[in-house]
Amino acid sequence: MTEQELAVAITTPTHEGVQRAMAKIAAILPKTPLLPLEVDGVTIWCKAEMLQPIGAFKIRGAWHRLSDLNAEERARGVVGVSSGNHAQGVAWAAKKLGINATIVMPSNAPRMKLEATKALGAQVVLYDRATESREAVAAALIAQSNATLVHAFGDPWVIEGQGTAGIEIAEQLQGIGIAGPDLIVSCCGGGGLAAGLALACPDADIAIVEPEGWDDIIRSLEAGEILPVNDLLHPTYCDALQTPQTYPVNFDVLSNRVSQGVSVTTAEVAAAMRLVFEKLHLVVEPGGAVALAAVLAGKIDLKPVTAVTLSGGNVDRETFVQLLAQAA
Repeated sequence: MTEQELAVAITTPTHEGVQRAMAKIAAILPKTPLLPLEVDGVTIWCKAEMLQPIGAFKIRGAWHRLSDLNAEERARGVVGVSSGNHAQGVAWAAKKLGINATIVMPSNAPRMKLEATKALGAQVVLYDRATESREAVAAALIAQSNATLVHAFGDPWVIEGQGTAGIEIAEQLQGIGIAGPDLIVSCCGGGGLAAGLALACPDADIAIVEPEGWDDIIRSLEAGEILPVNDLLHPTYCDALQTPQTYPVNFDVLSNRVSQGVSVTTAEVAAAMRLVFEKLHLVVEPGGAVALAAVLAGKIDLKPVTAVTLSGGNVDRETFVQLLAQAA
């Protein structure tokens, strides 16, 4: 496929696009583990994306997007918007490909995410989550350099890249003789991961889980139109899922595929983080634990073969210890 054909083709994410992304990602990254976890006598399958090189699934979409840039686009650089995990994904891919990356991040992003993004060589531009629009800040930067915007979720390439986790889930289950998945429970902020999983696994039901107070996609699906978050200052530990509202490219996929949508409390998130630490011996960040939190709280109607995303593990040590103590 030529560069011109590629530019025309990728206006809407597709299952075929997810498969193309999978071939690219498989060439540079091993599959993350799919781990069995017993919950009330039922086995669920946990996709451990915190074991990616950047500690989150966002590396998938970033690599698919940046590796498709042509030489001229690479020379102009990229601009990303992120609370931290996408930031690291873009920075990691940019470093591998020799591309200059600037990331617009909230001033209250977790310290470890800010430091990790800078350590990967990206320039970080901070904004105030309550009073400034990250899209406006990014647009101003792009106007100066003509760089390519790599959006955290509202980008067809990014959606396809995130969907490769679903391809892996299906292949890993098939590898042990299990057909499925029947249901994928996805952490959800802007909807990039959930939309990608829906495209990757067309026969699976999709359940989305958002943190309490940041349930804009659930409300949007119920209303049949995109609605914003009610209160941008609503407190949450799930910084990875603090998106003001979803984009049409995500909503179009999710509106046809999501069968369940629920929100979870901080206490439920803390309980999931503690269980992952004690039973799977892994660290999951609050936003990466919401899908499992909903399952543990009995808010999801499980199916015979249910997969759950543990989407990231980038959490400050103090926050992790505090939340595990709350779940004691």
